[in-house]
Amino acid sequence: MSQQVAPVALRDIQRPVAATLERVVDELRRIIAADFPVIAEVNEHLLRMKGKLFRPTLLLLSHQAAGGEEPRAVTLAAVVELIHLATLVHDDSVDHSALRRGMPTINALFSHQVAVIMGDYLYSRAIIELVALDDLEPLRVFARVTNEMTVGEMRQLEAHDKLAYGEAQYDALIRAKTASLLSGACEVGALRAARDCREALARFGMSLGMAFQITDDLLDYTQPQAVTGKPSGLDLKEHKVTLPLIAALARLAPGDRRLVELLMASPDPPDDLVAEVIRAVEAADGLEYARRRAQELAQQAETELETLSPSPARDALRDSIAYAVERHS
Repeated sequence: MSQQVAPVALRDIQRPVAATLERVVDELRRIIAADFPVIAEVNEHLLRMKGKLFRPTLLLLSHQAAGGEEPRAVTLAAVVELIHLATLVHDDSVDHSALRRGMPTINALFSHQVAVIMGDYLYSRAIIELVALDDLEPLRVFARVTNEMTVGEMRQLEAHDKLAYGEAQYDALIRAKTASLLSGACEVGALRAARDCREALARFGMSLGMAFQITDDLLDYTQPQAVTGKPSGLDLKEHKVTLPLIAALARLAPGDRRLVELLMASPDPPDDLVAEVIRAVEAADGLEYARRRAQELAQQAETELETLSPSPARDALRDSIAYAVERHS
């Protein structure tokens, strides 16, 4: 992929749609507003947690790159962020996570029951907004995506034999859990464009999403808590097998493999054991393999953009690839 002189900042990617993104935040507030006191209280916390609006940014950039100028793009961008927020709330509850982006999770601040119900509330608000548009196409895409994400989450729960978990299973998981929503965001942005443009953007989002998730999984091995907002090695502590470990397993010395087995057998692995496994994975080139795989997917994503006409939005989409694979948080 293209060599970047300096890391790409998300605010630079967002520049072509910055004014519209401000309206997306207002739209989010409108959609999730509720008279019920607990829901209103959770909503305020959610809006502080909402993060960087990467998925709405992709939807709006895809919309511009495909030549669209529809007011409904603001609502669709808010909907994609709502779906994302709903999955985060549910994931944190499933994983019993206490922190998200350095802030307390809904399940930690309120309860697991409130988190499950709030995730459902956000999904249902998203559906209500899509139905109100009176257009089956965005509803069809997002319904398919939310179903894929749910199946992806179930795949993760069902991975019983951790050390037999292979790259094909991992690819299927991240395609469903992460990449499907980025792909859906890009596709929905281009729904009114020609079919080849719409399909190219959907494929772009899929490759971008997979590269994004691999990079996320790499950060868990390489970045301290202060950077990511969650403890380093948290995936290993939670017995999650991601690409760096999968790639390393075949090359690990017997002693290092026993360390991994010990970690997986421990209900609450100690920090020193997690650190030893991280060192072993790095020594076996697990991190380097994952970086190469992310770069290959980034290249695939960039190729898909060649079908689009030149525009500031297309340039920003290209920059989003570098952001996805070179970010440090």
